[in-house]
Amino acid sequence: MKFAAPLVSGRLVKRYKRFLADVILDEDGSEVTAHCANPGSMLGLKEPGSRVWLSISNNPKRKLKYSWEVMEADGALVGINTAHPNGLVEEALQAGKIPELAGFASLRREVKYGKNSRIDILLEADDGAKTYVEVKNVHLMREAGLAEFPDSVTARGAKHLAELSDMVAEGHRAVMVFLVQRPDCTQMSLASDIDANYAAAFASARVAGVEVYAIGCDVTVEGIEVDKAVALRV
Repeated sequence: MKFAAPLVSGRLVKRYKRFLADVILDEDGSEVTAHCANPGSMLGLKEPGSRVWLSISNNPKRKLKYSWEVMEADGALVGINTAHPNGLVEEALQAGKIPELAGFASLRREVKYGKNSRIDILLEADDGAKTYVEVKNVHLMREAGLAEFPDSVTARGAKHLAELSDMVAEGHRAVMVFLVQRPDCTQMSLASDIDANYAAAFASARVAGVEVYAIGCDVTVEGIEVDKAVALRV
């Protein structure tokens, strides 16, 4: 995924109300409010003074012109926009970068399934066999090299695991893909101290037959793309 236009750099003043961030632009020192497309706590990724990069929208109907895309943390660039993971995983699938999920005939996004939910990606084979793929964004790192999920309590995430288990029970293939949007992590684990219920739901889903894969990204100010597998430590 390449950014449509060059990003602009700045320094984070604060992130607040979940979806807002004030940033002082490097170019002219002006302060702007950017959209922060990230519902999580962003633990470790919201320190005032952090260097950040914003995209600019030319849509006159948008309330906020800027969107927070990338930041520097722990010496690495981290993608924080949770609107991108589904597209990044789709690109990786189409390019054959996830060999465990190769061989599909069609790919659809946001397909209704389960109990009033939508699956992130539905893969279908020539024979009609279906693979339900749920994507979760990961950018928490508390131990060097180890990515963790989640960074806040996620009842919705536990619900998705249960629904993936239901798909397995119905005879389909179900997969959880953790997309690690930071290149400095080679392993991924669960933050069970942050959400014990999610960790329990994850364990139950694994027993039920839900497959789990973690993939990492190369993050630059020009774009983000999947470039490696990340070892699971769960």
